[in-house]
Amino acid sequence: MSQTVSPVARVSSSWSRLAIFFHWATALAIAVGLFAIEIRGPKGSDSRLMWNAVHMWAGTVVLCLSVLRVLWMLWHGTPRELPHSRMQLFLARLVHLALYLLVFVQPLLGIAMVNTGGSAVQLAGTGVQLRLFAKDPAAHQFLHDAHFLIGNAAFWLIGLHALAAIVHHLVFKDATLVRMLRVSNEE
Repeated sequence: MSQTVSPVARVSSSWSRLAIFFHWATALAIAVGLFAIEIRGPKGSDSRLMWNAVHMWAGTVVLCLSVLRVLWMLWHGTPRELPHSRMQLFLARLVHLALYLLVFVQPLLGIAMVNTGGSAVQLAGTGVQLRLFAKDPAAHQFLHDAHFLIGNAAFWLIGLHALAAIVHHLVFKDATLVRMLRVSNEE
């Protein structure tokens, strides 16, 4: 009798092509969103309207890609962890948890902020209008402040993540960075 292995039971040493795509597409969408909000221009200008729209589009792309990424990881599994100290594994898991919270919480805060400001948010690439909350000026200000604070923290968190990947590559000389850049022959 042959034994069937569940897709989740597969364990490789590298990320799959689709997981790598989700990682870098999400990173690009985050970069576009951060860039757009930084250069948007003065209040009331056409430039600000356009770049705010780009920022919201990027945020909804981040949210959609993140949902797909988690669903893919649940179905396909993740590569086995590289041998590191307990402290390194703890810190890596902590930063990854914070990054996953960021890619879900920040776009949802943005949607809630726009909704409580009185507008709907169009889901990127669709005609779907998201209106989850009614207009509420007090909630809008609170959500705006939270979205702004977390957005600023995101710069540090993303920088820490990138720095850790570089340190792993140059100092520890392990495969942490390489396996998110290329697919192994195991796939």
